[in-house]
Amino acid sequence: MGQIQWEREEGISIITLSRPEVYHALNYSSLKELEQIITELKYDRNTRVVIVTGTGEKAFCVGADLKERRTFNEEQVRRYIFQIRETFSSLERLPQPVIAAINGMALGGGMELALACDIRIAGSHVVLGLTETSLGIIPGAGGTQRLSRIVGKAKAKELIFTAQKISAKHAFEIGLLNEVVKPGEELAQAKKMADLIKQNAPLAVAQAKFAIDQGMETDLTTGLALETKAYETLIPTKDRLEGLQAFKEKRKPCYKGE
Repeated sequence: MGQIQWEREEGISIITLSRPEVYHALNYSSLKELEQIITELKYDRNTRVVIVTGTGEKAFCVGADLKERRTFNEEQVRRYIFQIRETFSSLERLPQPVIAAINGMALGGGMELALACDIRIAGSHVVLGLTETSLGIIPGAGGTQRLSRIVGKAKAKELIFTAQKISAKHAFEIGLLNEVVKPGEELAQAKKMADLIKQNAPLAVAQAKFAIDQGMETDLTTGLALETKAYETLIPTKDRLEGLQAFKEKRKPCYKGE
């Protein structure tokens, strides 16, 4: 069995980190496994929603495998940082919505993994934090950029400068989490949300994700232009016509991603 499990259910792919002996820390080889799965998912038309989680209830992911890191020279550290940053960015760029089912502590690179997802659901027992400054480094897999875009610059600075760990309740209050559920219910709730998402037209969902993500990085006028272009790509699709026909016939639409 690999260090990363990939299960497919109807319309849903579940990526599960499976290194419980080290709290699902990501070593170089597990990152390469994750990268390969993400590459395949990019072209997988049968997957409409992706869920990322870990086994057990102790940890979602605690970031880099520091035991392995201690064996690296400076060049290997640079290569690892490049790999983890690019892998998380590839996850973020998937056309499908990605839900993090945070089943346990998410620290350092583990929290950065969650930040690269579109939606975050966590158990009430979970603690989260970007703790890198306490180790003499900074978040290097997107944390300084994604956290500030999600919770605002001032709060991101507070969390990163202090390296503090926060509760799921606090994370929800500052907008870092979409939902907080009872311990052990994270994956089930993520599947419920995935079921709601996958009922909708996959091309439309993908274009909505594109418009939101790209529009947030520019001014309103440019963002509205991006939205218009994203809409226009959907006009000739069969799914758009199916949506109109289903509405007319008062039935549930059957979207095929065409």
